[in-house]
Amino acid sequence: MRKNFPLFAMLAVGVALALSACSEATEPVPPTFKTSLKSDEIKNSAFKSEFPLHYETYLRNNESEIMTEYGGSVAYNKHDNVNPLPEGYKHAQPYLKNLWLGYAFSYEYRAARGHTYAIKDILNIDRLNRYAEKADLPATCWNCKGAKMNEWVGKYGDEFWAKDFNEFREEVDMDENTIGCANCHDPATMELRLYSVPLQNHLKAEGKDFKTLPRNEQRALMCGQCHVEYYFTDKGQGPAKKPVFPWAQGKDPEEIYTYYKSHGDTTTPGFEGNFVDWVHPVSKTPMLKAQHPEYETWHNGVHGAAGVSCADCHMSYTRLDGKKKMSNHHWNSPLKDPDMKACRQCHTDKSPEYLKQRVIYTQDKVWEQLMTAQDISVKAHEAIRMANEFEGEKPANYDQLMIDAREMCRKGQFFWDLVSAENSVGFHNPTKALDTLAKSQQYSQKAVDIAIQAAAFTTAQALAGDIKTLVPPIMEHSRELQMNPEHMASHQWFKYLKLTPKTEKIWEGNKRLVPAPAAS
Repeated sequence: MRKNFPLFAMLAVGVALALSACSEATEPVPPTFKTSLKSDEIKNSAFKSEFPLHYETYLRNNESEIMTEYGGSVAYNKHDNVNPLPEGYKHAQPYLKNLWLGYAFSYEYRAARGHTYAIKDILNIDRLNRYAEKADLPATCWNCKGAKMNEWVGKYGDEFWAKDFNEFREEVDMDENTIGCANCHDPATMELRLYSVPLQNHLKAEGKDFKTLPRNEQRALMCGQCHVEYYFTDKGQGPAKKPVFPWAQGKDPEEIYTYYKSHGDTTTPGFEGNFVDWVHPVSKTPMLKAQHPEYETWHNGVHGAAGVSCADCHMSYTRLDGKKKMSNHHWNSPLKDPDMKACRQCHTDKSPEYLKQRVIYTQDKVWEQLMTAQDISVKAHEAIRMANEFEGEKPANYDQLMIDAREMCRKGQFFWDLVSAENSVGFHNPTKALDTLAKSQQYSQKAVDIAIQAAAFTTAQALAGDIKTLVPPIMEHSRELQMNPEHMASHQWFKYLKLTPKTEKIWEGNKRLVPAPAAS
């Protein structure tokens, strides 16, 4: 028995070492490079000769035809659930133009194509005014469209943000300057780096140094430069129109909403000091427009909390030449791969079809609640409109009731929008998505109930009906159509908008259609 003791001891040590190796994850060491490029290089094609295989996968972002159940690469109108692709799609939200009426998003909102189309698509979207010298939106809108931002911010500093978007149209090459290598890498060394000013400022405020963060956190923050909620600073809150991430109190919906209550310059009674994107013309509600909060949604979801980074799923490893392991720079949905390779890196015991159906199961449930929340948000605006125009004997606390109704309308729609604008249909964090939509429905219904009370309950019967009968979805609306009196008489809510003067188009992409006005 004693003769076997050394053998048992060695086995015990071996098992202990094996268990230790399994329980202690080592920090990955990325490869090191010294390229022929300078750190200020921003042209995408400059990287082709240095990294031909990576660049080959990057060009695959030009794919614009493959769809998944709830998304994909076709730039369809996200409100059009009537027409087939490429203009509409079965999973579209018909009330988007209603909910964003009076704001630039109501003119046109399409599904995003690949990152390589970022500049082409923003230059041709109707949200930016192409019928005037000025776009009606600030230069801040360039922030997540390419590494040209490095040059502009370096040249103008914080004065850049409040300049007009159209001022820079003719300076960009739509292929060379779109989102690419220099947005995430130092061209000289290929080390990960931040180009995003708002993310740099957020980390600084938290006392963090990007260079010393764990590699996995750095990888996630590459996507967190743009796939986030943000807003443009009001004059009294800092440099005008500078982008800021509203994360000072946290990244969950309630925390972000609370942040917005004290970071604006509005003087609207009941909303003093709130940040406001626009005032809805029908309900006169000071509104918030959510962007695309993938990072905030993912970070405390099942995968985010477990340390699974964005790149693990959306840039999974490949061996393009059959030898060298590399990150796939085709930023893509794992659902487009019939083999579901990205998911099966971890879920090795599951079939591709099983994994795909689990994703769709979650998305089905979230989509159902998203559509319900959308409908109640529309009803909230209509209920407040009715109460605002009520001419009978009003309750003694009418003014406060209207403030309260608008507060709930603002909050309910913002919570809906945080899920609507997020690009996973809830899959990045199903629990948060469903919780957010449940609260959206509750807040919007409170808005309806309070508005009915403000109208002395005279509107209750009308509002008990189907909202699609009471307020039909706006299926067509654009800057050009708003110049047409016949169009402006085609929907009951259009009377709350101004008919705009007939003008010719000045811009097409990054080119002028008419000569520039003479300098004064």
